[in-house]
Amino acid sequence: MCMEKNILLTIAYDGADFSGWQRQPDKPTVQGHLESTLSSLFKKEIILNGTSRTDAGVHALGARASFKAELGLPTEKIPMVVNNALCGREKGPFAIAPIRILDAAEMPMDFHARFDCKGKKYIYKISNTKEVDVFSRNYVYHVDRPLDVEAMKQCAMILKGTHDFKSFESSGGNPRETTVRTIFDIEVTGTTGGQIEISVSGDGFLYNMVRIITGTLVDMGHGKIAPEDMMNIIKAEDRTKAGHTAPPYGLYLAEVYYDDFERR
Repeated sequence: MCMEKNILLTIAYDGADFSGWQRQPDKPTVQGHLESTLSSLFKKEIILNGTSRTDAGVHALGARASFKAELGLPTEKIPMVVNNALCGREKGPFAIAPIRILDAAEMPMDFHARFDCKGKKYIYKISNTKEVDVFSRNYVYHVDRPLDVEAMKQCAMILKGTHDFKSFESSGGNPRETTVRTIFDIEVTGTTGGQIEISVSGDGFLYNMVRIITGTLVDMGHGKIAPEDMMNIIKAEDRTKAGHTAPPYGLYLAEVYYDDFERR
């Protein structure tokens, strides 16, 4: 008889054709697609507990989700078997699935992928080039006007630490007990006229927080907002004081942390 296991999956996905992570009855979602694949494969209903409800068009390099089930399959073989099943749902003999299981690990039965999360890391990709690359349109934010990357770096560092990030929260998300969050690290890399990445890790993020941070930094890179205004934007606790919301397709959930030492 198989014993019930609590499995933690590490997942990469291309969010371009999905309406976000969270299951919806009438739209394709990452959670819905993966749950139906797992349920069909293991011949029992599988419900995933995900760490992040990414929006439509957002991608993941290392999302996490857990589920409990009795499985007659060694844990280390789960990625191969599930990935084969995911590819089998695609059209054509050489098709690659937009979702891939990178790792599977057996966890204690009281572990929960969402509630035991200690922090997350996001990466936002900007293509600061004059010409548009049609093939990358779903994977980067194309900004054709030159950005002052040094100004963006200077402004980003002001966000590091514990603050009330209400100015960087969109309306429409789930109500929060507090809008205070801690950013462990934030880094802007790249050069004006090239590929730019904004990497930010923290103990949690408000609705659209990383996209609004990105939009604010882009506005500062264009000189629309002065670098010295960043602290005033934080203190205002007013969404209208921050910059625009960057589009979803440049955003990637990069890592999810479960131990303090993992955070970086």
